[in-house]
Amino acid sequence: MGEEAFRVKRRLKNVPPVRLIVVSFAVVILAGAFLLTLPAVSRSGLPTSFVDALFTATSATCVTGLIAFDTWTHWNLLGQVIILLLIQIGGLGVITLTTGFSLLLHRKLGLRDLQLATENTSGDTINITHLVKMILIFTFLCESAGSLLMMLRFVPQFGSKGIWIAVFTSVSAYCNAGFDIFGFVMKDGSLIPYVSDPLICLTVEALIIIGGIGFIVVADIYYSHILKRIHKKKPEHLNFHSTIALSMSAFLIVLGAVLFFLCENNNTLKGMDFGTKLNASLFQSVSPRTAGFCTVDIAKEHDFTKILTVILMFIGASPAGTGGGIKTTTFVVLLATVVSVMKGNEEATILKRRLDKLTVYRSLAIVFSAALLVLITTGIILSADQDISGIDALFEATSGFGTVGLTAGVTQTLSWVSKLAVTFTMYVGRVGPVSLGLALTLQKGHHANGSILPEGKVIVG
Repeated sequence: MGEEAFRVKRRLKNVPPVRLIVVSFAVVILAGAFLLTLPAVSRSGLPTSFVDALFTATSATCVTGLIAFDTWTHWNLLGQVIILLLIQIGGLGVITLTTGFSLLLHRKLGLRDLQLATENTSGDTINITHLVKMILIFTFLCESAGSLLMMLRFVPQFGSKGIWIAVFTSVSAYCNAGFDIFGFVMKDGSLIPYVSDPLICLTVEALIIIGGIGFIVVADIYYSHILKRIHKKKPEHLNFHSTIALSMSAFLIVLGAVLFFLCENNNTLKGMDFGTKLNASLFQSVSPRTAGFCTVDIAKEHDFTKILTVILMFIGASPAGTGGGIKTTTFVVLLATVVSVMKGNEEATILKRRLDKLTVYRSLAIVFSAALLVLITTGIILSADQDISGIDALFEATSGFGTVGLTAGVTQTLSWVSKLAVTFTMYVGRVGPVSLGLALTLQKGHHANGSILPEGKVIVG
């Protein structure tokens, strides 16, 4: 038995870190799906079909928010707790959680553990232990602060039930999940009843932004600004990655809010006062990146607004955070590459910095594979559910890939074929299309043999 365990351990040691991370998400999803099929977790006391349980578990673990059933009315407290645990695990990542708790318990990490943690957080092996500790502590501080703020509104409104609602909403918002338990307040749940409530809207927006901006950026802000000011030292400049991620996130939030206001002023925003319109516009710009809460009825939006939201969902949040999408930095690299090619430059540059060619290639691979996946999923939905319009099918597919969770009201009407297609899309969106490809194709010890291949000339454009 001991020899067999040693063999398994040795075999796992040879598995590339990216493959273990991709597999870890699949294992958590399958375990969650099994638990959600049990009669003990549903309000009716009846078992849930495996397809619906798998869809829900994937949506929770991949922090998406698309639901086969209303979370409050279908699942009892135990079911909601399981979903929240899946959200927390999926938001931070299995590797980050296990590594972080080992560090907090003062256990030493081996080189293999450090490699896994580095791959999962996109961090640096040198400071990975500090980064993982900071991620856990920072996460629980943010979620606790968000819970306490929302309790100020929910406890007076719902009594003791408001405590659980505040905690659930805070974790879901920080992890960019989009799950809610407001089904007892209104039929379709979500935050529509709180569109004019700055306390709830601004708290949720802040949690979404902080969770989606990326742990690398948070760490950079802490070490280069906050810690320096605490020690009364001069703050340092943010690193290149943080500058790009913060600048693009701010630009997309402002642009999205302005365009949403202009497009929906006389539609879903009609009848609201100016302050509420601004609040709703800002919320509907932040949420597609990539949280899934809404304060207006998505199904009633103009088609152009839906297309705008699709673009925001496709871009998503920043790397090493709780959000999905192709990521803000990938989008910036793609834009820089296009501009450089149009200018006739041989290399892509941003802010007087030259971009590594491998970064450009990876960005192009991510965008191409993501777009292809979204289009294929859209096609499957249109084929299996012919009563769904093309824009709504595209919206649903992009929401799944971007792990957003916004829907034009079609999720619960999807056939089992479409649900499985969206389930796979959510999974790929969370682990990343390139990471999944590497996990399926990487072989230990496979290296180039050093030979120089002849150049192949292809005419493009």
